[in-house]
Amino acid sequence: MAVAATYGQLAAMNKAHLWHPFTQMKDYVNSDPLIIERGEGVKVYDVQGCSYYDGFSSVWLNVHGHNVPELNRAIEEQLGRVAHSTLLGMANVPAIELAAKLAEIAPPGLTKVFYSDAGATGVEIALKMAFQYWHNRGVRGKHSFITMKEAYHGDTIGAVSVGAIPLYHEVFRPMLFPSRIIPYPYGYRHPGGTAGAMEETLGALRDMLAAHAEETAAMIVEPIVQGAGGIIVMPEGCLREIAALCRKYGVLLIADEVATGFGRTGAMFACELEGVSPDLLVVGKGLTGGYLPVAATLATDEIYDAFYADYEERKTFFHGHSYSGNPLGCAVALASLRLMEERRTVDGVRTKAELVARKLAPLADWPHVGDIRQKGLLVGIELVRDNASKETYDWAERIGVRTSLRARELGMLTRPLGNVVVFIPPLASTEDELDEMTDILATSIRDVTEGGWDG
Repeated sequence: MAVAATYGQLAAMNKAHLWHPFTQMKDYVNSDPLIIERGEGVKVYDVQGCSYYDGFSSVWLNVHGHNVPELNRAIEEQLGRVAHSTLLGMANVPAIELAAKLAEIAPPGLTKVFYSDAGATGVEIALKMAFQYWHNRGVRGKHSFITMKEAYHGDTIGAVSVGAIPLYHEVFRPMLFPSRIIPYPYGYRHPGGTAGAMEETLGALRDMLAAHAEETAAMIVEPIVQGAGGIIVMPEGCLREIAALCRKYGVLLIADEVATGFGRTGAMFACELEGVSPDLLVVGKGLTGGYLPVAATLATDEIYDAFYADYEERKTFFHGHSYSGNPLGCAVALASLRLMEERRTVDGVRTKAELVARKLAPLADWPHVGDIRQKGLLVGIELVRDNASKETYDWAERIGVRTSLRARELGMLTRPLGNVVVFIPPLASTEDELDEMTDILATSIRDVTEGGWDG
């Protein structure tokens, strides 16, 4: 039996060979890396025996916690049947059953399911479907897309082309197709506040559609909450108006619910909060409860029918992934959705969100807390040098990074978005656990912004 590697050995191998995503490796290799060994409930444990609350759901995707018996069993049972079988020209049982379940719970009209392995690939599929939909219908010229300022839809080339966060995307600009960008309704620093931000967004979209609808295939939006842009919450009614404008001008609407889907906002899908049914819906992250990489792009019959033709017409959607519809992933996704129904998870999110809001409300008066944004269990706290002037911290001050490091020291993991501290706990977190996590969050913010903690 092999002897387990020590922390020092693992750390050395990590620094020598592992290139981490969204991580400046020069900083990383000069630190003592956190190496996770196991998870239990809403906590993870490192190889040195320390425990941490998973305060960002392992990058926004954990639903029921870690090491969940029902989800473990679903994978084990499926593993005893078949681990993988291609969807190219054949099917497997869990992929069929999950597709039917997704069509049942999705916003009305989304009846067809195309699998992939990550949110970015799901977005890529939606973009290509939208583009080819118009081509298959014989409509020429609809080749562009509308996106929103500070949008993030993943890291494949198509997904980056409809992304609009300069820090992440600008270096790749020569590789990308151009998109038209309108503002996301961010009221905190808008001179007209929330109402003015919404008016600006809808006005810009209205003008853009009036001028360019004939050449626009689709608009893509992060519904209700813009994630990587800073957890920006849309004003009520904005998504509904966006959908109505797209319909009026004959432009498809793609809803990227990779981050917001599966209960995170207090509804199964964020679109439901405003009664919106998009033409294409992208889901991932929480789909498998946070267990395996499965994503899906849901389409209406109208989209599907544009590809449904005689073989000779060559209207097939020529796109696929080796692991599309992986049986293990689909089996655990089905188990996760069953568990959500049995435990009334979405209803629980709404109750727990009220507790979190109450706990965080006093922070609004703190001198370095600028804006607290929340929808369900998606929370972003924007830290500022002065909350009266809304002056920002300089990037080099790493205020969000330092706050997250302090939280880790106190027993909770999270990851900031610049100066925005993110709190996105597993949906299964109990009220007592949320109480402890929000205390750690508040203490971390105060220690760094007022107490001078610097690690």
